[in-house]
Amino acid sequence: MPHYKLALLGFGNVGQALARLLLQKQDSIRARYDITFSVTGIATGRHGAAIDPKGIDLARALQIVHQGGQLDSLSTSPPTENAVDFIRRCGADVLFENTPVNYENGQPAVEHLETALSQGMHAITANKGPVVHAYRQLTGLASSHGRKFFFESTVMDGAPVFSLFRGALPAAELRSIRGVLNSTTNLILTRMEGGETFDRAVVYAQKIGIAETDPSGDIDGWDAAIKVSALVTVLMGVPLKPEQVQRQGIRSITPEEIARAKSQGKRWKLVCSAVRQGEGVQARVAPEMVGVDSPMYGIEGTTSIVQFETDVLGLLSVIEQDPGPHTTAYGLLADFINAVRGV
Repeated sequence: MPHYKLALLGFGNVGQALARLLLQKQDSIRARYDITFSVTGIATGRHGAAIDPKGIDLARALQIVHQGGQLDSLSTSPPTENAVDFIRRCGADVLFENTPVNYENGQPAVEHLETALSQGMHAITANKGPVVHAYRQLTGLASSHGRKFFFESTVMDGAPVFSLFRGALPAAELRSIRGVLNSTTNLILTRMEGGETFDRAVVYAQKIGIAETDPSGDIDGWDAAIKVSALVTVLMGVPLKPEQVQRQGIRSITPEEIARAKSQGKRWKLVCSAVRQGEGVQARVAPEMVGVDSPMYGIEGTTSIVQFETDVLGLLSVIEQDPGPHTTAYGLLADFINAVRGV
């Protein structure tokens, strides 16, 4: 029975959700897949780091962070100098990289993943930056070391989007993508339909933790644009940067615009789209009014949808209802299992 040592770089909401899921699923993973694991390293931005080759007590680590303490007390190794030093010293077989996204160049996550792969680890991330800015580079490096670079959680959390094409749809040609990929803007627009102002809806999204203190990445369309870039880069095989996506956010949607759409039997959505055009792709993120004939019409709150048009199945939709850190964590867990099983 193979045993895998895991390292968690980043231990915020997603990292902690992953730790809880690992504890919850360890017995069923052993029973179904003959896989056992231990966590030999955890590194955080605010709560220190711990390395223990014999395995870290995950329940205790979660308790310490919840209480605002430092993980260094769980470490049996000298303090690490930085994230790269942590990766080199953690002795893991699999790295989960969950540091904040950098829209401009994907760093320092790209360097973290490069280091892990060069050390012979499988590299798994929920970070969109490395997928957009270094997909071919990291995939090639993984292949040269006989390892996997997986990233299911970067778009639609744990919903099987990338693995759908990697495994279930061999030889399918993706012709277009269309959907609602940003949960925050969809929630804001839904609440505006209920009578809230734009500003109040933003405050609510911040209160429940799905919008940042600075929500511009969501409401100005950057998060949606980088998700489109990731889908096009991986699934269409056309490298695409966020700045190449035609982008318009939802700041211009007023209560009057919401009422106008309702009077026409329509709803406003921040729609992501990408269409093949010869050897290239035309990609766009912008508010659109959609009618009842669109599958996006019924997508409310934080629910998201992506619709794929392929040459073999026509239109195929994937819907994820009310995602959160737990669904992102599941995408990471699924990537781990698939990576070590060679799927």
